[in-house]
Amino acid sequence: MAFAAPTPIPSRTQYVLEAIKHAILTGRFAPGKALVETELAAQYGVSKTPVREALKTLAGTGLVVMSQYKGATVRTVDAAMAREVYDVRLLLEPEALRRTIGRGASLEVAGQALVDADNAADQAERSLANREFHRALYTHCGNPLLARMLDEVRDQAALVSTVAWSAEPSWQREADEHRRILSLAVAGDAEGAARALHQHIASFVERAFPHS
Repeated sequence: MAFAAPTPIPSRTQYVLEAIKHAILTGRFAPGKALVETELAAQYGVSKTPVREALKTLAGTGLVVMSQYKGATVRTVDAAMAREVYDVRLLLEPEALRRTIGRGASLEVAGQALVDADNAADQAERSLANREFHRALYTHCGNPLLARMLDEVRDQAALVSTVAWSAEPSWQREADEHRRILSLAVAGDAEGAARALHQHIASFVERAFPHS
């Protein structure tokens, strides 16, 4: 199904980038799928130039792989890739949450994200809501560089989740864990919330990609 390009488009490249990213992170463009410039240009009603620029940007964030021989493809998720991404999250995200709580930053957005996830019509909406929940835990940590570093792996983490959920829908368990994390955070228990978040991240990747 073709996307209807919005009018006016302030940035065709940004429009195409967001459309392709959404298709990848909701599973419509599966890992390994070839991303052909001419086909995407026709689908989104643009020339090949914004498509090419969007694919380059997505390659930089780790969602797309560019090959001289195969062209652009959606990144394939395997255990090594998943553990690499989640290792970064384990190192940085709990500390960012500690700082968010320590600063007394609002967690209202995180609470709304949980509501949105509970009310999601499908896996795609739930995945996007879960991404917003995690981002709300660290975006006001007080260190913009730390927040940007976590933003850089956020899309790859979402891709891992999309693939894992396709094999085993474990979203209800993760939703319960999210509620516990937020409850501790709202109560001002920085250490308890950070520990719960660390366990949440670690247990997910272990369930989805267990050691052989």
